[in-house]
Amino acid sequence: MVHLYEIFLELNDIEHRTTRGATPRTNGFVEKFNRRILDEFFRTAFRKKLYESVDVLQADLNEWLKHYNTERPHRGYRNQGRRPIETFEVGKIRRNEMSKEAA
Repeated sequence: MVHLYEIFLELNDIEHRTTRGATPRTNGFVEKFNRRILDEFFRTAFRKKLYESVDVLQADLNEWLKHYNTERPHRGYRNQGRRPIETFEVGKIRRNEMSKEAA
């Protein structure tokens, strides 16, 4: 049985990867993001606002994610001061160049 997310990944040319459980070395980026979203968004948001619904919380989270991915520079070794969207675009260009060379 094919799940809808698998169809979405296929249609958007997204590779689905998994990591071994209980290995922070292989899952460090996710662990760092989880900590960052907790510290920078959830703890601050719940101190400042009483959310009446999940939809309102989701709207605020979407705004924070937009800021996180498109406006906020990241210092990690992969991003090297770029914003995540810039890193993504660089990777996309490199992948396209590699596929052209392989063809």
